[in-house]
Amino acid sequence: METSWEEVAPGVLRVRLPGWDETVGAVAGPDGVLLIDAGPSRAVAEGLAARLGALLGAPVTRVAITHPHFDHILGLAAFPGAEAYGAAGLGAFLADGGREALAADAARYGADERAAAADAAALTRDWHEVDGRLALGPGAGRGAVLADFGAAHSPHDLAVLVPGDGGAPPVVFCGDLVEESGEPQAGPDADPARWPAALDRLLALGGPDARYVPGHGAVVDAAFVVAQREALARRFGAAP
Repeated sequence: METSWEEVAPGVLRVRLPGWDETVGAVAGPDGVLLIDAGPSRAVAEGLAARLGALLGAPVTRVAITHPHFDHILGLAAFPGAEAYGAAGLGAFLADGGREALAADAARYGADERAAAADAAALTRDWHEVDGRLALGPGAGRGAVLADFGAAHSPHDLAVLVPGDGGAPPVVFCGDLVEESGEPQAGPDADPARWPAALDRLLALGGPDARYVPGHGAVVDAAFVVAQREALARRFGAAP
């Protein structure tokens, strides 16, 4: 498993974390770094931020959360001054018992209960919620487009497109809409019937030549996403 940052495209990095094999991504910009997901805890995220600062020479100024599961969001506590982005409805979800549920999930999977509760409490903040698509400015380097996918893997899925530049392919950070290291997980908060259509929209967002970065696992191509879409449609009875 990867434990160091790898370059997906110029100025676009990602790391696979030990434990749950979740991905954290980063897009370099002239005035800061856009982080995509934040890992499972403040302690883990602080280590990521220190390494990123050495690699990119800039602090994390923006964080986009692909979905509200503890292994992707609780590390946001390490970035109190960063602008936080999520899918439409994320703020209300967190305020209505979501923070407590995330802390409980983290503790259930072995996290320190007190630390998880503190990390979850730090999610009480101003959120930039994306309804449709939102293009970020030059602080995200090559630019980035945040896209709201509604409910599929989770109630509030978001993907991040980094457009192609200078011959480099587009990169799509998929969150757990796509998983490579195991079968896609459909927990009690998933909406499986909508998942295949979400992958159709994800493919339209990135296009056939993009590099797709799953929430868990190795970087894949469009053909992999198509195959996973078809498998999900068969698994959940959705139209192929």
